[in-house]
Amino acid sequence: MAEPHVSLDPEGLNPVERKLREPLEEQLSSALQAAAHRIRAQYAGEPVERVRARLLEETKAGLHPDVAAGFEPDPGQLRAVAESIVEERRQQAG
Repeated sequence: MAEPHVSLDPEGLNPVERKLREPLEEQLSSALQAAAHRIRAQYAGEPVERVRARLLEETKAGLHPDVAAGFEPDPGQLRAVAESIVEERRQQAG
């Protein structure tokens, strides 16, 4: 599985956020990747929706509270990451 990456839409950012876009994307991507690694390692057959919810929870837990409060990832993209974790782990098990 390719490492998940967070990209921020510059159109939805204020001027300060635009200046900080690259470091924010790096921080968000790093937190999401760490969450995905933990969940992949601990996967025990949970459904995709539970994996998606855990990805969001654990990613936010890895961020500064102010950053976490504003982090609203695209639900479809987060679900795609969850689906890839579930599929990868099922293939390894079977």
